[in-house]
Amino acid sequence: MKKILLIAALLAAFSASDASQPKRTTFKNGELWPDDSGRHINAHGGGIMRYGDTYYWFGEHKADTTSSAMVGVTCYASEDLLNWRNCGVALSVSDEKGHDIERGCILERPKVIYNKVTKKFCMWFHLELKGRGYSAARYGVAVSDCPEGPYKFLYSQRANAGTYPIEFAEKEKALLDTLNPKNFEEWWTPQWKKAISEGLFLKRDFSTGQMSRDMTLYIDDDGKAYHIFSSEDNLTLHIAELTNDYLHHTGRYTRVAPCGQNEAPAIFKKDGTYWMITSGCTGWAPNEARMFSAPSIWGPWTQHPNPCIGPKQEITFGGQSTFILPYGGQFIFMADIWRPNHPSDARYIWLPIEFQQGKPVVRWRDEWNPDEFGRN
Repeated sequence: MKKILLIAALLAAFSASDASQPKRTTFKNGELWPDDSGRHINAHGGGIMRYGDTYYWFGEHKADTTSSAMVGVTCYASEDLLNWRNCGVALSVSDEKGHDIERGCILERPKVIYNKVTKKFCMWFHLELKGRGYSAARYGVAVSDCPEGPYKFLYSQRANAGTYPIEFAEKEKALLDTLNPKNFEEWWTPQWKKAISEGLFLKRDFSTGQMSRDMTLYIDDDGKAYHIFSSEDNLTLHIAELTNDYLHHTGRYTRVAPCGQNEAPAIFKKDGTYWMITSGCTGWAPNEARMFSAPSIWGPWTQHPNPCIGPKQEITFGGQSTFILPYGGQFIFMADIWRPNHPSDARYIWLPIEFQQGKPVVRWRDEWNPDEFGRN
């Protein structure tokens, strides 16, 4: 009799737990987003990888009182983008003193792509070494045989040391040689901005490698992959080609919007045109989104007005771009609403991208259902 009562109690508890987690049928922007256990999803600054019929969401695990990495990169899985199960920690920080990803480092904006040739899942992220603020400005790389991990950390470094951008011919290199940092010690003057555009900071970091901060990854139709990141003290974006195994740079890269102060890049392609949405550089505070387009990943890139429409459009609805997800032949804009005083409580914005007169538009909706897109 006791066994029967115990089983009945367990079944009742399970049913109550299950009933307390009803299936979500819509995105509810800015609200708490519970996973299968009822906890708010903790995958900030993240991105989505589709593998088979499953979507994997990778992001920064945020603690309650610090934005430093105390846990690592978390992974969630879903078949419908609405209801997510917690797969645990995909990449754990290390307790080894002096390790590149030592607990307490800054580990941001992880993205994962799958290499169909090597059959490996490749993770890249922005890394700042523990105790050094944002001075390291590195990217980190990890790899796994399974989408949810565990991922093995491989290395971290700065980008493309000793390499010029593809647009730098002999004329641009000669001009670079004339730039003397002592002549531009005062920032933000017209002369300083011109020198930055011509490569003042590129020259500064030439031998040690270019800074690599806010970032995303992109796989093109031909299987080539690219690392897009803020560089040159967040003043200029770089787009760098990856090797065939997606684990290193090839040394081929280009600069986008020199001295434009862009971070948080998110990229997609529609009908042969590349589109990129970014933010300005205002720390944790939201600002107005920027948008660029190009006929080739290598440019030329043209800036367009803010694509956001709706309440708080001038501050990207209170959020900051992180990823653009292809879905059902359409695209979903993903952003984070940061909560620096309570990092784990940061919220999410997911909105459909519409097109008006051939240009992307991100229109605010409190709530919407992705089924309106159809399915791939």
